[in-house]
Amino acid sequence: MTATPHKATAVAALLINALVWGVSWWPFKNLQALGLHPLWSTAWVYLLAFVMLVVVFVWRGLWPSQTWRHPGLWALWLASGLTNVGFNWAVTVGDVVRVVLLFYLMPAWSVLVAWWLLGERPHARALWRLALALCGLVIVLKTPETPWPVPQSLPDVLALLGGLSFAVTNALLLKLRDTPDSARMLAMFGGGASMAALTALMALGAGIIAPVPDVSGHVLAWAPWALALSTAFLFGNFALQLGAAHLPAHTTALVMLSEVVFASVSSYVLGASEWSLRTAAGGSLIVLAALLAVGWPERASHVQQVST
Repeated sequence: MTATPHKATAVAALLINALVWGVSWWPFKNLQALGLHPLWSTAWVYLLAFVMLVVVFVWRGLWPSQTWRHPGLWALWLASGLTNVGFNWAVTVGDVVRVVLLFYLMPAWSVLVAWWLLGERPHARALWRLALALCGLVIVLKTPETPWPVPQSLPDVLALLGGLSFAVTNALLLKLRDTPDSARMLAMFGGGASMAALTALMALGAGIIAPVPDVSGHVLAWAPWALALSTAFLFGNFALQLGAAHLPAHTTALVMLSEVVFASVSSYVLGASEWSLRTAAGGSLIVLAALLAVGWPERASHVQQVST
């Protein structure tokens, strides 16, 4: 097993990942302004990063050939890919702060996901936190003019599904902590590229999105954004691997909430979000539920393990 790093190092690594995700909306919106739908840009960015990883791992003899027999890595491939599809699409076409708040119901979903994947039966306090977060969700989504069921907008649905997929991703990283880092990174970037491409092709066939514009006229404009995103996601993913694989799931969820701060500040400064009293109130409950996950944790003696 890989030696567990100092907790401060793991937390700092998660903050780096949160910063990358928290400001990634800006490059994606710029790529969309150049005519590239976020599904296509996600596929290209993650394919570039995946190829870079393959070259480095083969060159350094780190290719994890045997570990691909582990079914958990293919589950990570799927979950990570769906996370990127949901978040990148939502944050590009929707209000940044609203999307990030809904995405960060992830700590609430983690209560159920950890029970399912890790055998961590939730204490009553965890279920109360889940209920608190869901109350915040209703406040953010349900206005007097909005009929049931909610959510109804595409960015809201994508953000919620992306957050659920992210909770599964984090639980799988903890479950697969004994597999090589290279295998987990390849699974996550391969999933990001393939799931985005598959979703884009399905959406294209359904007439939801447009095809990729003529590359020859835009490649010089796209290339800097794509290269910067690929590099940033590589560093961010390595940081996530370091942090999430060596910290308890609830601690990872808490630290990753800093993405809300990074996204809120950057989107406010760049004029990409609008704050409302309803969003602030509901968002406060969502954030409070996540804070209580660490501020009011269950005692170890109260956590029951179930077989998986």
